[in-house]
Amino acid sequence: MPGLTWPQTARRVEELGFSNLVVPDHFDDQYAVGPALAAAAAATTTLRLSALVYGNDYRHPVMVAKEVATLDILSGGRMDLGLGAGWKRVDYDEAGLEYDRPGVRIDRMVESLQIIRGLFEDGPVTFEGEHYTIRGLEGLPKPLQSPVPVAIGGGGRRMLTLAGRHADIVGVNANLRSGEIGLDAMNDVLGGDRFDTKLEWVREAAGDRFDHLVLNVLIASWQITEGGRATTEAVEATAAMFGQPARTVAEIPLLLIGSPAEIADTLRRRRERWGFSYMVLGADNTGIEAFAPVISELDGE
Repeated sequence: MPGLTWPQTARRVEELGFSNLVVPDHFDDQYAVGPALAAAAAATTTLRLSALVYGNDYRHPVMVAKEVATLDILSGGRMDLGLGAGWKRVDYDEAGLEYDRPGVRIDRMVESLQIIRGLFEDGPVTFEGEHYTIRGLEGLPKPLQSPVPVAIGGGGRRMLTLAGRHADIVGVNANLRSGEIGLDAMNDVLGGDRFDTKLEWVREAAGDRFDHLVLNVLIASWQITEGGRATTEAVEATAAMFGQPARTVAEIPLLLIGSPAEIADTLRRRRERWGFSYMVLGADNTGIEAFAPVISELDGE
């Protein structure tokens, strides 16, 4: 937040009533995930913490397991394991990493998840996979939580199927197969029917687990208005930018526009339709204070 240090920002986020603090994992101008979460853990007492999400190709799974277990201890058991296959092409290009096709990156992530979960449990881990080999390694330290909740997000069928099968927290987002947030990703989320389909993939994969999943969505853009006509005009302006009808834009789960009371009602409708109970506000945190009244509207729900 402007004028605040990172620990002060974490403390303020907690004071405003937010439940989670997540840190992205990219190579641009941001803090490293581990130190940022450690500092946030030291400054807070109730916030749950996570990477959103660890890019699997950036670290060996043994290092991810050790980092998450350490952070879980330092936070008193408040860590989630957010893990992804890696998607942002510019990260790979600038760091000189091989940008394999999505299927290969996803296969590596699946192996990593098996290894990390094994290292969190008691006893040595031996794993022989296509991408990783572990030989009798005991994961130390052990996290306080058993198990550590796993968060996996995605927009395509394979990632959402994996999330439905293996995750506790499922992020339902745009398909980022193009390696950037561009026209392809935007077209993938234009319309509520796209999310009906995505949730059906999760439901099919989860089976009996589905009712126990926490479903989340990343709010890429939000705007607090005075309500009524001001909200209508803001939605129409956003729709004109996308070249879409206002009704289509208004139901996109990645967007929130309205007064605090209107946004609270929108979130209730989306929870009823899709089951979303966990919203992640995008990286621009200058509006966090303005969003606090929405939390007050939903307090206890």
